[in-house]
Amino acid sequence: MAMKTRESSPWQIKHPNAAGIDVGSAEHYVAVPIDRCAQPVRKFACHTQDLQALADWLIECGVDTVAMESTGVYWIALYELLESRGLKVCLSDARRTRNVSGRKSDVLDCQWLQQLMTYGLLSAAFRPAEQICAMRAVMRERARLISEQGSCTQLMQKALTQMNVQLTNELSDIAGKTGLAIIRGIVAGERDGKKLAQLRDYRNHASAEEIARSLQGNWRREHLLCLANALELFDVYQRLIGKSDEQLQAMLAELPSVVEQAVPKSKKRGGKHAPSFDARAALYRCVGVDLTRIGGIDIGTALCVLLEIGWDLSKFPSVRDFTSWLGLCPGTRITGGKRIGGATKRTHNRATQALKLAAQGLSRSGCWLGAFYRRKAARLGAGKAITATAHKLARLIYALLTKGEAYVERSEEDYEQEHRKRTLRQLERNAARLGMRLEPAV
Repeated sequence: MAMKTRESSPWQIKHPNAAGIDVGSAEHYVAVPIDRCAQPVRKFACHTQDLQALADWLIECGVDTVAMESTGVYWIALYELLESRGLKVCLSDARRTRNVSGRKSDVLDCQWLQQLMTYGLLSAAFRPAEQICAMRAVMRERARLISEQGSCTQLMQKALTQMNVQLTNELSDIAGKTGLAIIRGIVAGERDGKKLAQLRDYRNHASAEEIARSLQGNWRREHLLCLANALELFDVYQRLIGKSDEQLQAMLAELPSVVEQAVPKSKKRGGKHAPSFDARAALYRCVGVDLTRIGGIDIGTALCVLLEIGWDLSKFPSVRDFTSWLGLCPGTRITGGKRIGGATKRTHNRATQALKLAAQGLSRSGCWLGAFYRRKAARLGAGKAITATAHKLARLIYALLTKGEAYVERSEEDYEQEHRKRTLRQLERNAARLGMRLEPAV
């Protein structure tokens, strides 16, 4: 059996003009090739003028490639400055560079980074285009605000429970239209349960009598104060989320258009935390494909994935590289000719988390992806089924973004028929290998 080997020796000089930077919170240590300067290692402070001087010194030394560790958020300002000066910056994981021989110091760290980069032993972390990074920051801030708003909802629920107002037993979400209307009425001073129950939305399953019965409480002042404060914070976060949506809409509008026609109609709803603007049409205009046509992916998932990775996947040569970067591929831990582990790597990638949530939502879906999830769950369990389905979603996204073709939906029946044919072919091959033949039952 042919074994997979390296294409070339790793100990060849690939970046002769490389520099290494040990990033810190107050100062950066920079190392350049020893033949470029009488003092090849220098220390720079973190002020803007010092970063400018750092970039000037690197250019003066003929450096065109810079390697640095992704230390906290301290690398961001330096990375953006060096990139704007025309230098190629390799942002590397600290786990790849921590094994330094001898005593560990900042000087040795930057020299070790410079040496590893010179021989091409560091791989750069994926970072999308600048415009995508800006929108990604807005999207992450929006997600943080939604999380904080959820904490306010929990505080309101706690205050109601302490007053023995059992509203949560009648409403599935007190932050919905009916729940917020009733809470605002309580904060405004209304105590009559029947009058508060009249604020219910007509689509609510609970009747007015049931809601009125749950609104009999003790109305203690300290609990009412907590309820009012939580409601005020909830409204503040709602306004901030609206500002994030406006900023995101303006940034998407600045991107060039790929298609001019309108986005095809879809029956999918936006969801509770969907943007206040038509993000689906804005993404379709910029990307040229509609990811929400894939089963399990709504506009929130599509927006998260696209703003985390962008839609230019040229840095991933194949779909295997893409799914491996997402952490959705089985591990290949082999030693002594034996496989000692196949678990996927742990990752905090937000795009991966969004795809796993979308895969989990396919458990009761009637599309072929739902059938795929249920088949995997019956054989492997829910956890592995979620990872396998997220891997399938990632492959579909990669195909749509690289080929630019529209997604063609398959029914659950088509998937089951195809799976049955594949199973029969496998059984026929196994029977022929044993010198037997399959015969259909009468």
